[in-house]
Amino acid sequence: MQIIGINAVIFDLDGTLLDTIEDIADSMNSVLENRGYPVHDIPRYRTFVGAGLSVFVKKALPVDCSDETIEKCLEAMKTKYANNCAKKTKPFPGITELLRELLNKKIRISVLSNKLDEATKAVVKEYFPDFPFDIVLGARPNIPLKPDPTAANEISAKLHLAPEEIVFVGDCDVDMQTAVNAGNYPIGVLWGYQTASILEINGAKNLLHKPAELLSLIS
Repeated sequence: MQIIGINAVIFDLDGTLLDTIEDIADSMNSVLENRGYPVHDIPRYRTFVGAGLSVFVKKALPVDCSDETIEKCLEAMKTKYANNCAKKTKPFPGITELLRELLNKKIRISVLSNKLDEATKAVVKEYFPDFPFDIVLGARPNIPLKPDPTAANEISAKLHLAPEEIVFVGDCDVDMQTAVNAGNYPIGVLWGYQTASILEINGAKNLLHKPAELLSLIS
């Protein structure tokens, strides 16, 4: 079934456009090792991402860590990841082809991530230099993170589109909640970091097994 009247797509970044989990895991494990804390494997890190860096760091640390320790590790992670964000990261298969076809069809594309704004813009520029995203936003001071709809609504306003003209594509519960809260059409992807059941429970109206399937939904 096609979705009628779609003129733009907002993409999540980590787990949706880019497979970033190895660089994230390596960076955080380095922070943990430096402090003598236990490290985590990739599957464990997949359960930590999605709600922003502060929440991610807190989940990675032992539960009895003080607020001061959490804050120091957060700052260490920011520095470490800034230096390691483009070592193992790569677009998921089929993503560049999808973006090219969306642009060919005059569908506007944007990115909204809970990754820090500077890092979000850096990795988008690094991995998608040939694609003119209209808007790329990450976590910014005084702007609430997803699933709050503020940033998604900001994108709608800047594009001069109604929320219902926009599909929100993401891989986790936070993305689906954001789409619902903002009045966008929520679509979950199954190549990312969470399961189909989590996506559906949180509002996904369609699930994609591969990127090209989005084209048949909105063409």
